[in-house]
Amino acid sequence: MRVHTRIIDIDDRSPQESAVEEVSAILKAGGVVAVPTETVYGLAADALNPAAVRRIFEAKGRPADNPLIVHIASEAMLPSLVKSIPVGAVRLARRFWPGPLTMVLEKSSVIPDETSAGLPTVGIRMPSHPVVRSIILQSSLALAAPSANRSGAPSTTTAEHCIEDLDGRVDAIVRSGPSSVGVESTVISLAQTPPRLLRPGAVTLEMLREELGEVAVDEAVTGPIDSVSRASAPGMKYRHYAPKARVQLVRGDVEAFTWYVNAHAAPGAAALCFIGEDKGLRLPAVLLGKGPEDAAHSLFAALRDFDRKGVQTVYVHCPDTVGMGLAVYNRLQRAAAFDVVDV
Repeated sequence: MRVHTRIIDIDDRSPQESAVEEVSAILKAGGVVAVPTETVYGLAADALNPAAVRRIFEAKGRPADNPLIVHIASEAMLPSLVKSIPVGAVRLARRFWPGPLTMVLEKSSVIPDETSAGLPTVGIRMPSHPVVRSIILQSSLALAAPSANRSGAPSTTTAEHCIEDLDGRVDAIVRSGPSSVGVESTVISLAQTPPRLLRPGAVTLEMLREELGEVAVDEAVTGPIDSVSRASAPGMKYRHYAPKARVQLVRGDVEAFTWYVNAHAAPGAAALCFIGEDKGLRLPAVLLGKGPEDAAHSLFAALRDFDRKGVQTVYVHCPDTVGMGLAVYNRLQRAAAFDVVDV
């Protein structure tokens, strides 16, 4: 008989104190709870409790060498979690926290290896979503919280997505509104010089360079990482964000994309592109909106919808890699397992 996970409704505009206390009690007892953030829904547990963190990996089916991001609700929580706070981190926090930015710093001894995947560093983020902030403040816990989906599947941006993936596998799921950003946080490592972008997101490379000057871009942002290398941030090493359908990225102008997709049109195939790019296509198309921000917000829901419809192959028009487009391209590359064709 299927075990159903407890669903806890919390208003994302004015979180109810009793519901926040209920979630906090579960987390303090070593439980795992899917919670909303502004980026995607996260699967949260006490970041300093190794047994609780192991339950995140078990629920997701996540490889143990994939580090987790620790979520805090105030800058006062940061010093105990890291060895030092460099000047660059102070500048970034001043501009982007709370918000969709994770900073990788040298970890302190309180961070267990389960959370950092054995690395000497840890990613720290201060989310802006009022529900998860209320939970952190009520519980007084720093929360490890990767995306609340089965490992490798598209990330979850609604509570309904979390229920699809995790019902019966976690202690509770918070039902609140959809995530406003739609892709995971930007991850930048400040544990080396120059700082290195490990995962693009809503805080763009251009924004980071405005604050820090030189910022290197890790090879894993636009390409695969080899099987023996250790990932220093989530989403770097393994196939991620992938539906059951085969995904292929098509790089070229709109005319070339249309030609290629029509040449490969077949039952069970569909296209994923921006508004206006579907004209002339001879197969069903799902539209991502007008630009990269729209695409980020709708991408994971669209990939999940293809599976509901039984689509077997998805042809995606590559976005530009400027600004938020780099984040969308990064997620699509991993969803496609780096199957990219130039036309």
